[in-house]
Amino acid sequence: MCLAVPAKVIEVADEMATIDVGGVIRRVSAMLVPDLAPGDYVITHAGFAMHKMDEKDALETLKILRNMVDAVNQQASGE
Repeated sequence: MCLAVPAKVIEVADEMATIDVGGVIRRVSAMLVPDLAPGDYVITHAGFAMHKMDEKDALETLKILRNMVDAVNQQASGE
């Protein structure tokens, strides 16, 4: 199973995109999303940007994922 986490595009050059995934900077191929631009949000898999995502939806997804991590951490700490 794969969990798709939205990533923000920082830079695009030579069919490669630099993305920010929760503070981790990575480079992925932008070949499958030819109109990619800095500021876009993408879903990536296996080193490729697969498709763009609406910023509102990306931010909401990130918020939900953060809430899930917080809940798991609270449960693990006995709170």
